Amino acid sequence: MKTSFIYPFLIGALLPVLPVEARSFSLEACREAAVEHNRTLQNSRFDLEAALQTRREAFTNYFPQIAASGGVFQAQHGLVQADFGLTIPQLGTMNLPISMVKRGAFGSVTAIQPVFAGLKIVNGNKLARLGEEVGQLQLRKTEAEVREQTDAYYWQIVSLKENLETLDAVDRQLTEIHRQVELSVRAGLVTTNDLLRVELRQQEVASTRLKVENGLKVSKMLLAQHIGVDWSDFDIETGAFVDPEDPAVWHVSVEEALDRRAEYLLAEKNVEAQKYQKRMERGKNLPTVGVGAGYLYYNMMDKNVDDGLVFAQVSVPISAWWGGSHALKQARIREQQAENDRLQAREMLAVEIEKTWSEVQESYAQILLARRSVTSATENLRQNRNFYEAGTAPLTDLLDAETLYTESRDNLTSACAAYRTSLARYMRVTGR
Repeated sequence: MKTSFIYPFLIGALLPVLPVEARSFSLEACREAAVEHNRTLQNSRFDLEAALQTRREAFTNYFPQIAASGGVFQAQHGLVQADFGLTIPQLGTMNLPISMVKRGAFGSVTAIQPVFAGLKIVNGNKLARLGEEVGQLQLRKTEAEVREQTDAYYWQIVSLKENLETLDAVDRQLTEIHRQVELSVRAGLVTTNDLLRVELRQQEVASTRLKVENGLKVSKMLLAQHIGVDWSDFDIETGAFVDPEDPAVWHVSVEEALDRRAEYLLAEKNVEAQKYQKRMERGKNLPTVGVGAGYLYYNMMDKNVDDGLVFAQVSVPISAWWGGSHALKQARIREQQAENDRLQAREMLAVEIEKTWSEVQESYAQILLARRSVTSATENLRQNRNFYEAGTAPLTDLLDAETLYTESRDNLTSACAAYRTSLARYMRVTGR
């Protein structure tokens, strides 16, 4: 009977320590998760929603402005004080004091429909609609930046994993070299100094492995936080890394890229916004016309009085003309500045596109060079191993060849990571 209770207890105690299988994300899965969960992107969507509410708020200015007011009062003395002259033939003229309206109640409701407001309502709605379009472009810009950062984190992790694979290969080579040197020491063919050199190299590899593993852990945490998943069971699927495609298939003209670039479209929207701001300033100096209707009720002398009324009102901002002309000139200057900013943005974005394309081509050329270096270093390591085994080359030459092999593999990995990162940047700066 006791055994039947012990077994479930042991099983329950062992379950928490069983390793949890990591969830592996491909590059495309990381991008999709970032679009859905990235907090920076979520804030950009909130900004767009706020711009939508601003546009809807501006549209309500077309509706009548309705106001209601009311109140009651109790005065210490009558609000109407007067002397009433009364003439009596037998007594002459007498002044009789009169005090009225000591308490009362009143209320009113008015509705005013703007007929003409200097086009401020029309331009205000256009400006609010433009703000929503700007929010959409900002969201597009943020999505491109988040995608680029996702790619950068992803390929950094792939690069570190490739470094670990290189270290595994080097470790296997050093283990075999250590075995051979140890046999030679036992046979008295070499001194223990050679064995110490191999062990020092193994310790260097172990130290490098520790740094790479720590860097890999941090990089996984950064990517997991970026795409909004739990980093404790997060991993990625590594794809084709050291055999990238020719970048020529991704090239587009600068003019085509500029027309798609969100930053340039935002500069154009800024020019358009300044035009509406200028019209708003002009509208402040124009008269406003409105028509309205209302209902009035009051009880001042214990008598209920109510009445309806219609009215029209015209407001001319005469004193506003003094400073309005200067405000209008300032708005024109802001419009000219926005146009200059648009031209400068187009020129600088064109430079950025060309610069990024040059970096893509350069990083791809570095891959081709690094491949040849790996081939040469691999052959050099093979020959020096054969020479050492034949006793025609010292151990130092073999270790130097192994070091060159490691460096060439790491250089190839770095070149591939730089190419993938620069290509992701090029896709962003060309509006894709």
